[in-house]
Order: sequence, then structure tokens, then C-alpha cells
Amino acid sequence: MTSERSVDAAPGTREAIESELLSLLRARLRAPVTAEQDLFADGIVTSMLAMQLVVQLEESFGVAIVGPDLKLANFRSVAAMADLVHRLRAAAPTAGSDVD
Repeated sequence: MTSERSVDAAPGTREAIESELLSLLRARLRAPVTAEQDLFADGIVTSMLAMQLVVQLEESFGVAIVGPDLKLANFRSVAAMADLVHRLRAAAPTAGSDVD
């Protein structure tokens, strides 16, 4: 049994977000990363990289990470970041949703 999620997940799902984040981090770090791995405890992510991740998440997924969402727990693992992005996307109004 593996902890990796299916890469064939439907676009926009939490699983697809996680898969994209894993690919992004693996390419950037040139090192293996798992979804549940504690990136800070393992010394993989520094505070500078964490800030770069905030910008990357905002640009890649069209979310705004502000205020209470800027806490370490939301960036500790790929799974936590995927949860954050998925939650922020679900809470965001869709384009044209206020048009009758």
C-alpha cells in the first residue's frame, strides 16, 4: 500500500491539487517528497521557501492566502497545502455567480 494519491484525479479536486503540488516541489527541490512528510521538521522547507510557496500557491491555483491562513500548519506538508488550496477555492465565489 502506498501513500501516494492517484495522478489521474479529476482537475480541481483535492487529490489533483496535491498531485500538482508534489510534482512542483519535487521539481523545485530535486528531491523525493511525500504528501504527508513534515517539510519543516525534515529541513526541506525554510522560512524563505515557505514565503515563495505562498506566492506559488496563489499564482498557480488562483487563491489569496492571507490573515489566519498564513500559519505554519497550513504549509507543514503537501497534504496540508492541498487542503488549504481546496478549502480556499471552495470558499471563493465563482466568476459570474452574482449575475442573474
